[in-house]
Amino acid sequence: MDILKYAIVIVAGYLLGSLSASVLLSKAGWGRDVRKHGSGNAGATNMARVFGLGAGFATLAGDMLKAAAAMYLGMKLLGDAGIAAGGIACVLGHCFPVFHEFHGGKGISVGAMVGLAIDWRVFVGIVAVFLIVAFLTKKVSAGSLAACVAITVLALVFHVSTPKLILAIAVMCIAIFRHRSNIKRLAEGTEADFKAAEPEKKK
Repeated sequence: MDILKYAIVIVAGYLLGSLSASVLLSKAGWGRDVRKHGSGNAGATNMARVFGLGAGFATLAGDMLKAAAAMYLGMKLLGDAGIAAGGIACVLGHCFPVFHEFHGGKGISVGAMVGLAIDWRVFVGIVAVFLIVAFLTKKVSAGSLAACVAITVLALVFHVSTPKLILAIAVMCIAIFRHRSNIKRLAEGTEADFKAAEPEKKK
């Protein structure tokens, strides 16, 4: 029966992750696909760059909620192992969404909720690391990458369960992989500073 439960959690987590808040909001609110503007990324940062901070925060909230739903289902069916399975599946769905041509985000907004599911202290830590690094460098990608590393470091520091540690490591690896173009630009000194757009009126 556990195999069936894992299958349910993984499939549900992936499908929930595939519901891209940025794509849905940009099309419904502004009649445009955010992936065709700005950096081309389907995430909260690009939503803020293109449509303003409000759109970015709405996207962040939507992405965190779908991750919460995926991991809650996993927890109810399989405990910590289910949280890990649901969380990893949701991150993969977010990055490679079946509903949106497999062109999704980079895992950071979903990863924030993963951090909270692992341990509230991990969440506080990764948010602090993100804000400090992003503020000092003026680059969201730098803050995101630092938070990616921090989620695993803090999971180790706070001695979380093995499934949750695996979840932290998996999210870190997926998010860093998705940021490989940003890493290249950061190394070359060509990564753009973050600047939110002026809010656009919805259609």
